[in-house]
Amino acid sequence: MVKSVDTSDLKSVPIGSASSSLAEGTTNMILKKIHFAIDKINKNKSFEKNILKKYKNFAVKSSDVIVVLGGDGFMLSTLKKYQKYNKPFYGLNRGTFGFLMNKFKNNNIYKKIFKAKLVTISPLKMIVKTKKKKTISAIAINDVSLLRQSKQTASLRISYGKKMLIKKLISDGILVSTPAGSTAYNLSVHGPILSLNSKKIAVTPISPFRPRRWKGRVLSSSSVIKIVNLNIKKRPVSIVADNIEVRNVKSVKITINNLIKFKLLYDSNSVLTKKIKLEQIKKQIS
Repeated sequence: MVKSVDTSDLKSVPIGSASSSLAEGTTNMILKKIHFAIDKINKNKSFEKNILKKYKNFAVKSSDVIVVLGGDGFMLSTLKKYQKYNKPFYGLNRGTFGFLMNKFKNNNIYKKIFKAKLVTISPLKMIVKTKKKKTISAIAINDVSLLRQSKQTASLRISYGKKMLIKKLISDGILVSTPAGSTAYNLSVHGPILSLNSKKIAVTPISPFRPRRWKGRVLSSSSVIKIVNLNIKKRPVSIVADNIEVRNVKSVKITINNLIKFKLLYDSNSVLTKKIKLEQIKKQIS
């Protein structure tokens, strides 16, 4: 039987503002009702039983906050799944790295949410046209990556607005990253780490062959990026928005969708802005 927890002492939960222009200002939100979204992997089964004995699990619609138990990948899919409810998300890391998450502790969850800081982030939106003339749209919180689909390298033209970024890039692909995602795949392919309040997006080549030394570009977050496959038949490419893949891409437009605001809650020692700054320092040292 699920145990109901008395939360009458939490009349209002002040959520401090993170030091970012993407963060909401200080506000008062009543966060008494929790919905737990738990990744169904083996190592979480015992924790799920313990947590659901200690805390009541409300339905998503009637909840005030969604607590996500898992890793970054599960957090990304949960954010998209429950986007329409406009709830704040508090992540507890049970994955490998957990960049988007807080350190896992199953005690005093109400107290942690009470003291949490709120950061809001907007995702990328991609509109893809395929070889078969289908139009597919999706959002990406971290990044959009265009990747070669065969043994042949990709041949791509990249522009933003009316300006040409590169006429012909021969590479394994290209990656467009938000500041929140700049420490993930983007960092692995030697892209720049962007501050959360930078209002920038990173365009980073993946194993460029020609021009070999092209490092990519940092663009304004208001940019409309268009990528065209210059040789659809011989050099097919696929595109991935976080965990959504589309194959045989003809072209894609990528922008920041400012109409969507994901609300992420962080402990004071785990705020996303601090994590990004720490990664920037590590990169400078290395």
